[in-house]
Amino acid sequence: MSVGDRTPGAGDAVARALTGERPVWSALGASGLIAALYEPGGRVNSERLGRLLAAVDASQPIGVTLGVCVQVAAALPLLRTALPDHPLTAEVTAGRAVLALAATDSGRGSQLSSLGSGYRIDGDRLTLTGAKRWITNARTADAFLVLARHDEGRHFTSFSFVLVPADAPGVTVTPTRTELFDGAGLGDVTFTGVQLPATAVIGGRGRGMALFARHIATERLAGGLWAVALCRRVLADTVERLRRPDDGGTSLWQDPGVRRNVAGCLARVHELRAVCVTAGPWVAERHDSAAAARVKIASADTVDHVLGECARLHGAAGFLDGGVQRLRTEAAVFGIGGGVGEVARELLADRVDDLLHGLAW
Repeated sequence: MSVGDRTPGAGDAVARALTGERPVWSALGASGLIAALYEPGGRVNSERLGRLLAAVDASQPIGVTLGVCVQVAAALPLLRTALPDHPLTAEVTAGRAVLALAATDSGRGSQLSSLGSGYRIDGDRLTLTGAKRWITNARTADAFLVLARHDEGRHFTSFSFVLVPADAPGVTVTPTRTELFDGAGLGDVTFTGVQLPATAVIGGRGRGMALFARHIATERLAGGLWAVALCRRVLADTVERLRRPDDGGTSLWQDPGVRRNVAGCLARVHELRAVCVTAGPWVAERHDSAAAARVKIASADTVDHVLGECARLHGAAGFLDGGVQRLRTEAAVFGIGGGVGEVARELLADRVDDLLHGLAW
Protein backbone atom coordinates (compact mmCIF):
# COMPACT_ATOMS: atom_id res chain seq x y z
CA MET A 1 0.00 0.00 0.00
CA SER A 2 1.50 3.39 -1.01
CA VAL A 3 1.18 6.57 0.98
CA GLY A 4 -1.39 7.63 -1.57
CA ASP A 5 -3.67 4.76 -0.54
CA ARG A 6 -6.08 5.23 2.35
CA THR A 7 -7.67 2.91 4.87
CA PRO A 8 -11.49 3.15 4.62
CA GLY A 9 -13.41 4.01 7.73
CA ALA A 10 -15.74 1.32 9.04
CA GLY A 11 -19.26 2.58 8.36
CA ASP A 12 -18.19 6.19 8.77
CA ALA A 13 -20.77 8.67 7.50
CA VAL A 14 -18.15 10.80 5.78
CA ALA A 15 -16.67 7.80 3.99
CA ARG A 16 -20.14 6.84 2.77
CA ALA A 17 -20.81 10.36 1.56
CA LEU A 18 -17.64 10.35 -0.53
CA THR A 19 -18.27 7.06 -2.33
CA GLY A 20 -20.51 8.61 -4.99
CA GLU A 21 -19.68 10.71 -8.02
CA ARG A 22 -20.33 14.09 -6.41
CA PRO A 23 -17.38 16.41 -5.79
CA VAL A 24 -16.22 16.21 -2.19
CA TRP A 25 -17.67 19.53 -0.97
CA SER A 26 -21.00 18.84 -2.67
CA ALA A 27 -21.13 15.34 -1.19
CA LEU A 28 -20.40 16.55 2.33
CA GLY A 29 -23.06 19.26 2.10
CA ALA A 30 -25.72 17.04 0.58
CA SER A 31 -25.24 14.47 3.34
CA GLY A 32 -25.76 17.11 6.05
CA LEU A 33 -22.25 16.63 7.44
CA ILE A 34 -21.26 20.28 7.01
CA ALA A 35 -24.33 21.61 8.79
CA ALA A 36 -23.80 19.09 11.60
CA LEU A 37 -20.45 20.69 12.47
CA TYR A 38 -22.05 23.82 13.92
CA GLU A 39 -23.69 24.04 17.30
CA PRO A 40 -26.52 26.46 18.17
CA GLY A 41 -24.91 29.87 18.46
CA GLY A 42 -22.54 29.12 15.61
CA ARG A 43 -19.58 27.50 17.34
CA VAL A 44 -17.83 24.59 15.68
CA ASN A 45 -18.05 21.18 17.34
CA SER A 46 -14.36 20.28 17.50
CA GLU A 47 -14.95 16.53 17.91
CA ARG A 48 -17.12 16.34 14.79
CA LEU A 49 -14.66 18.58 12.96
CA GLY A 50 -11.81 16.23 13.79
CA ARG A 51 -13.74 13.18 12.61
CA LEU A 52 -14.74 14.85 9.36
CA LEU A 53 -11.20 16.00 8.51
CA ALA A 54 -9.76 12.58 9.37
CA ALA A 55 -12.27 10.87 7.11
CA VAL A 56 -11.63 13.26 4.22
CA ASP A 57 -7.87 12.83 4.70
CA ALA A 58 -8.36 9.06 4.59
CA SER A 59 -9.73 9.15 1.05
CA GLN A 60 -8.56 12.37 -0.61
CA PRO A 61 -5.35 14.13 -1.67
CA ILE A 62 -3.99 16.71 0.75
CA GLY A 63 -5.15 19.55 -1.50
CA VAL A 64 -8.78 18.44 -1.31
CA THR A 65 -8.61 18.21 2.48
CA LEU A 66 -7.06 21.68 2.58
CA GLY A 67 -9.96 23.04 0.56
CA VAL A 68 -12.48 21.48 2.93
CA CYS A 69 -10.57 22.56 6.04
CA VAL A 70 -10.43 26.25 5.13
CA GLN A 71 -14.14 26.34 4.32
CA VAL A 72 -15.54 24.45 7.31
CA ALA A 73 -13.21 26.01 9.90
CA ALA A 74 -12.82 29.62 8.74
CA ALA A 75 -14.68 30.85 5.67
CA LEU A 76 -18.10 29.36 6.36
CA PRO A 77 -18.13 30.10 10.12
CA LEU A 78 -17.23 33.72 9.30
CA LEU A 79 -20.08 33.93 6.81
CA ARG A 80 -22.47 32.29 9.26
CA THR A 81 -21.46 34.85 11.90
CA ALA A 82 -21.83 37.86 9.61
CA LEU A 83 -24.80 36.76 7.48
CA PRO A 84 -26.60 33.87 9.21
CA ASP A 85 -29.76 34.26 7.11
CA HIS A 86 -28.16 35.07 3.75
CA PRO A 87 -29.03 32.71 0.86
CA LEU A 88 -25.32 32.14 0.17
CA THR A 89 -24.82 30.88 3.72
CA ALA A 90 -27.42 28.18 3.16
CA GLU A 91 -25.99 27.32 -0.26
CA VAL A 92 -22.44 26.88 1.04
CA THR A 93 -23.60 24.88 4.06
CA ALA A 94 -25.54 22.56 1.73
CA GLY A 95 -22.49 22.09 -0.49
CA ARG A 96 -24.14 23.81 -3.45
CA ALA A 97 -21.69 26.74 -3.44
CA VAL A 98 -17.98 27.14 -2.67
CA LEU A 99 -16.63 30.00 -0.57
CA ALA A 100 -13.03 31.27 -0.56
CA LEU A 101 -11.40 33.31 2.19
CA ALA A 102 -9.17 35.92 0.53
CA ALA A 103 -7.01 37.51 3.21
CA THR A 104 -3.36 37.35 2.16
CA ASP A 105 -2.33 40.11 -0.25
CA SER A 106 0.05 39.70 -3.16
CA GLY A 107 3.55 40.32 -1.79
CA ARG A 108 2.38 40.99 1.77
CA GLY A 109 2.88 37.60 3.39
CA SER A 110 1.50 37.26 6.90
CA GLN A 111 1.60 40.99 7.73
CA LEU A 112 -2.12 41.55 7.40
CA SER A 113 -1.85 45.03 8.90
CA SER A 114 0.04 46.03 5.73
CA LEU A 115 -2.73 44.95 3.33
CA GLY A 116 -2.83 46.94 0.13
CA SER A 117 -6.25 45.71 -1.00
CA GLY A 118 -8.83 48.33 -0.20
CA TYR A 119 -12.23 49.76 -0.95
CA ARG A 120 -13.98 53.09 -0.94
CA ILE A 121 -17.66 53.87 -0.62
CA ASP A 122 -19.43 56.60 -2.56
CA GLY A 123 -23.07 56.82 -1.60
CA ASP A 124 -24.58 53.37 -1.94
CA ARG A 125 -21.75 51.99 -4.12
CA LEU A 126 -18.47 50.34 -3.17
CA THR A 127 -15.31 50.07 -5.30
CA LEU A 128 -12.80 47.33 -4.45
CA THR A 129 -9.23 47.18 -5.76
CA GLY A 130 -6.36 44.87 -4.87
CA ALA A 131 -4.75 41.49 -5.35
CA LYS A 132 -4.75 38.33 -3.23
CA ARG A 133 -2.39 35.41 -3.59
CA TRP A 134 -2.32 31.70 -2.71
CA ILE A 135 -6.05 31.63 -2.09
CA THR A 136 -7.46 28.17 -1.39
CA ASN A 137 -10.59 27.35 -3.44
CA ALA A 138 -10.02 30.44 -5.61
CA ARG A 139 -10.55 28.55 -8.87
CA THR A 140 -13.78 26.89 -7.74
CA ALA A 141 -15.28 29.66 -5.60
CA ASP A 142 -18.71 31.14 -6.18
CA ALA A 143 -17.85 34.00 -3.84
CA PHE A 144 -14.91 35.51 -1.98
CA LEU A 145 -14.70 36.88 1.54
CA VAL A 146 -12.13 39.62 0.96
CA LEU A 147 -10.25 41.28 3.81
CA ALA A 148 -9.67 44.87 2.69
CA ARG A 149 -8.78 48.18 4.23
CA HIS A 150 -11.08 51.17 4.25
CA ASP A 151 -8.65 53.46 6.05
CA GLU A 152 -4.94 54.19 5.54
CA GLY A 153 -4.07 53.53 9.18
CA ARG A 154 -2.63 50.25 10.49
CA HIS A 155 -5.08 50.06 13.40
CA PHE A 156 -7.10 46.84 13.51
CA THR A 157 -10.31 48.85 12.95
CA SER A 158 -9.02 49.95 9.52
CA PHE A 159 -10.17 46.70 7.87
CA SER A 160 -13.45 45.07 6.87
CA PHE A 161 -14.65 42.01 5.04
CA VAL A 162 -16.29 42.44 1.66
CA LEU A 163 -18.43 39.69 0.10
CA VAL A 164 -17.59 39.53 -3.61
CA PRO A 165 -19.32 37.29 -6.18
CA ALA A 166 -16.70 35.43 -8.21
CA ASP A 167 -18.41 36.46 -11.45
CA ALA A 168 -18.46 40.19 -10.65
CA PRO A 169 -16.88 42.33 -13.39
CA GLY A 170 -13.27 43.13 -12.50
CA VAL A 171 -12.61 39.84 -10.67
CA THR A 172 -9.80 37.82 -12.28
CA VAL A 173 -8.56 34.45 -11.02
CA THR A 174 -5.19 33.07 -12.12
CA PRO A 175 -4.10 29.53 -11.20
CA THR A 176 -1.22 29.48 -8.73
CA ARG A 177 1.98 28.26 -10.38
CA THR A 178 2.51 25.04 -8.45
CA GLU A 179 2.28 21.32 -9.13
CA LEU A 180 1.33 20.68 -5.50
CA PHE A 181 -2.00 20.57 -3.67
CA ASP A 182 -4.18 18.90 -6.30
CA GLY A 183 -7.81 19.69 -5.56
CA ALA A 184 -7.21 22.82 -3.47
CA GLY A 185 -8.19 25.16 -6.30
CA LEU A 186 -5.27 27.46 -5.46
CA GLY A 187 -5.26 30.76 -7.29
CA ASP A 188 -4.28 34.41 -7.23
CA VAL A 189 -7.22 36.82 -7.38
CA THR A 190 -7.17 40.38 -8.72
CA PHE A 191 -9.92 42.90 -8.03
CA THR A 192 -9.79 45.73 -10.56
CA GLY A 193 -12.29 48.46 -9.71
CA VAL A 194 -14.93 45.92 -8.72
CA GLN A 195 -18.27 47.70 -8.27
CA LEU A 196 -20.58 46.39 -5.54
CA PRO A 197 -23.41 47.64 -3.33
CA ALA A 198 -22.20 49.24 -0.12
CA THR A 199 -24.00 46.41 1.69
CA ALA A 200 -21.24 44.08 0.44
CA VAL A 201 -19.31 45.06 3.58
CA ILE A 202 -20.29 42.33 6.03
CA GLY A 203 -19.82 41.77 9.74
CA GLY A 204 -19.57 45.48 10.49
CA ARG A 205 -17.31 48.17 9.09
CA GLY A 206 -13.94 48.08 10.87
CA ARG A 207 -14.46 44.58 12.28
CA GLY A 208 -12.49 42.71 9.64
CA MET A 209 -9.42 41.96 11.76
CA ALA A 210 -11.53 40.97 14.76
CA LEU A 211 -13.54 38.55 12.64
CA PHE A 212 -10.39 37.19 11.01
CA ALA A 213 -8.69 36.58 14.37
CA ARG A 214 -11.79 34.86 15.71
CA HIS A 215 -12.13 32.43 12.84
CA ILE A 216 -8.46 31.85 12.05
CA ALA A 217 -8.25 30.47 15.59
CA THR A 218 -10.72 27.74 14.60
CA GLU A 219 -8.79 27.06 11.40
CA ARG A 220 -5.62 26.54 13.45
CA LEU A 221 -7.43 24.07 15.69
CA ALA A 222 -8.72 22.30 12.58
CA GLY A 223 -5.15 22.13 11.29
CA GLY A 224 -4.09 20.39 14.48
CA LEU A 225 -6.90 17.85 14.28
CA TRP A 226 -6.04 17.17 10.65
CA ALA A 227 -2.33 16.89 11.49
CA VAL A 228 -3.05 14.12 14.00
CA ALA A 229 -5.00 12.17 11.37
CA LEU A 230 -2.35 12.69 8.70
CA CYS A 231 0.54 11.64 10.95
CA ARG A 232 -1.36 8.59 12.16
CA ARG A 233 -2.06 7.52 8.58
CA VAL A 234 1.54 7.94 7.43
CA LEU A 235 2.92 6.21 10.52
CA ALA A 236 0.59 3.26 10.04
CA ASP A 237 1.72 2.92 6.44
CA THR A 238 5.37 3.20 7.48
CA VAL A 239 5.07 0.53 10.17
CA GLU A 240 3.40 -1.80 7.68
CA ARG A 241 6.32 -1.35 5.28
CA LEU A 242 8.90 -1.85 8.01
CA ARG A 243 7.29 -5.13 9.05
CA ARG A 244 7.48 -6.68 5.59
CA PRO A 245 10.15 -9.41 5.53
CA ASP A 246 12.93 -9.23 2.98
CA ASP A 247 14.19 -12.21 0.97
CA GLY A 248 16.07 -13.43 4.03
CA GLY A 249 12.96 -13.43 6.23
CA THR A 250 13.97 -10.43 8.34
CA SER A 251 12.47 -6.97 8.46
CA LEU A 252 13.59 -3.46 9.39
CA TRP A 253 11.03 -3.52 12.20
CA GLN A 254 13.36 -5.84 14.09
CA ASP A 255 16.00 -3.09 14.26
CA PRO A 256 15.89 -1.52 17.77
CA GLY A 257 16.87 1.89 16.42
CA VAL A 258 14.04 1.89 13.90
CA ARG A 259 11.53 0.87 16.57
CA ARG A 260 12.72 3.65 18.88
CA ASN A 261 12.42 6.23 16.13
CA VAL A 262 8.86 5.16 15.35
CA ALA A 263 8.02 5.20 19.06
CA GLY A 264 9.35 8.75 19.28
CA CYS A 265 7.08 9.78 16.41
CA LEU A 266 4.09 8.15 18.09
CA ALA A 267 4.85 10.03 21.31
CA ARG A 268 4.88 13.32 19.41
CA VAL A 269 1.55 12.63 17.72
CA HIS A 270 -0.06 11.71 21.04
CA GLU A 271 1.31 14.94 22.51
CA LEU A 272 -0.21 16.92 19.63
CA ARG A 273 -3.54 15.17 20.13
CA ALA A 274 -3.44 16.12 23.83
CA VAL A 275 -2.78 19.74 22.88
CA CYS A 276 -5.78 19.68 20.52
CA VAL A 277 -8.07 18.08 23.10
CA THR A 278 -7.03 20.63 25.74
CA ALA A 279 -7.25 23.62 23.43
CA GLY A 280 -10.45 22.51 21.68
CA PRO A 281 -13.01 24.03 24.08
CA TRP A 282 -10.99 27.22 24.47
CA VAL A 283 -10.88 27.73 20.72
CA ALA A 284 -14.36 26.50 19.81
CA GLU A 285 -16.17 28.31 22.61
CA ARG A 286 -13.97 31.36 23.30
CA HIS A 287 -11.89 31.67 20.11
CA ASP A 288 -8.85 31.90 22.36
CA SER A 289 -5.90 33.01 20.22
CA ALA A 290 -3.20 31.70 22.56
CA ALA A 291 -4.73 28.22 22.66
CA ALA A 292 -4.95 28.25 18.86
CA ALA A 293 -1.32 29.38 18.62
CA ARG A 294 -0.20 26.46 20.77
CA VAL A 295 -2.00 24.09 18.40
CA LYS A 296 -0.46 25.82 15.39
CA ILE A 297 3.10 25.52 16.71
CA ALA A 298 2.67 21.93 17.86
CA SER A 299 1.08 20.92 14.54
CA ALA A 300 3.85 22.37 12.40
CA ASP A 301 6.62 20.87 14.54
CA THR A 302 4.98 17.45 14.79
CA VAL A 303 4.17 17.08 11.09
CA ASP A 304 7.66 18.21 10.11
CA HIS A 305 9.31 15.71 12.44
CA VAL A 306 7.03 12.73 11.80
CA LEU A 307 6.89 13.00 8.02
CA GLY A 308 10.61 13.68 7.87
CA GLU A 309 11.34 10.53 9.87
CA CYS A 310 8.88 8.46 7.85
CA ALA A 311 10.41 9.73 4.62
CA ARG A 312 13.83 8.58 5.82
CA LEU A 313 12.47 5.17 6.76
CA HIS A 314 10.81 4.77 3.35
CA GLY A 315 14.17 5.21 1.67
CA ALA A 316 14.27 5.52 -2.12
CA ALA A 317 10.66 4.32 -2.37
CA GLY A 318 9.59 7.62 -0.86
CA PHE A 319 10.48 9.37 -4.13
CA LEU A 320 8.17 7.23 -6.27
CA ASP A 321 4.87 8.61 -7.56
CA GLY A 322 2.47 8.72 -4.63
CA GLY A 323 5.40 8.40 -2.23
CA VAL A 324 5.89 10.09 1.11
CA GLN A 325 8.36 12.68 -0.17
CA ARG A 326 5.70 14.60 -2.11
CA LEU A 327 3.35 14.40 0.84
CA ARG A 328 6.14 15.68 3.07
CA THR A 329 6.58 18.68 0.77
CA GLU A 330 2.86 19.47 0.74
CA ALA A 331 2.61 19.02 4.50
CA ALA A 332 4.86 22.05 4.94
CA VAL A 333 1.56 23.94 4.66
CA PHE A 334 0.95 23.16 8.35
CA GLY A 335 3.74 25.60 9.20
CA ILE A 336 2.58 28.30 6.78
CA GLY A 337 -1.18 28.23 6.21
CA GLY A 338 -3.22 30.20 8.73
CA GLY A 339 -0.18 32.30 9.60
CA VAL A 340 3.44 31.20 9.79
CA GLY A 341 4.76 29.67 13.00
CA GLU A 342 6.73 32.80 13.86
CA VAL A 343 3.48 34.78 14.06
CA ALA A 344 2.03 32.21 16.47
CA ARG A 345 5.17 32.36 18.62
CA GLU A 346 4.98 36.17 18.75
CA LEU A 347 1.39 35.87 19.92
CA LEU A 348 2.43 33.56 22.76
CA ALA A 349 5.29 35.88 23.69
CA ASP A 350 2.77 38.70 24.07
CA ARG A 351 0.90 36.54 26.61
CA VAL A 352 3.99 35.24 28.42
CA ASP A 353 2.93 36.24 31.95
CA ASP A 354 -0.53 34.66 31.66
CA LEU A 355 0.91 31.51 30.14
CA LEU A 356 3.58 31.14 32.82
CA HIS A 357 0.90 31.58 35.47
CA GLY A 358 -1.14 28.87 33.75
CA LEU A 359 1.66 26.34 34.29
CA ALA A 360 1.40 26.55 38.08
CA TRP A 361 -0.06 23.50 39.84
